[in-house]
Amino acid sequence: MSRAAARRQGPIAAFRNRRGERVEAASVTATDAKKQFGRVLELVLRGGAVVITKHDAPKAIVLSMEEFHALTRPGASPLDSLTGEFDAMLARMQTPRAKGALRAAFAASGKELGKAAVAAARKRG
Repeated sequence: MSRAAARRQGPIAAFRNRRGERVEAASVTATDAKKQFGRVLELVLRGGAVVITKHDAPKAIVLSMEEFHALTRPGASPLDSLTGEFDAMLARMQTPRAKGALRAAFAASGKELGKAAVAAARKRG
């Protein structure tokens, strides 16, 4: 199978590689993959992934080990990061000073709240 034959099929899948770049995987038919696996392996090593199609539908993907490890590497999930940030913020709000400020805010009159809001806006510039 030639490089042109792999491109002729067109990119079926796109993904972010280990460097964060968008990569469109080449695609080959299952028959071509079976007959010329060495060529498919070369394409994978150069491009990171090759999609295997059967009856013009994507059925499997062959990844390089580098791409596989990048995808399966354990990392902090966004939810874990947000949970940590929330817990830290909550801990800061539990100090005696923060509790006193909260009590004062709820006990303040509308006029006092307005003055505090104006002062805070001026500080921010």
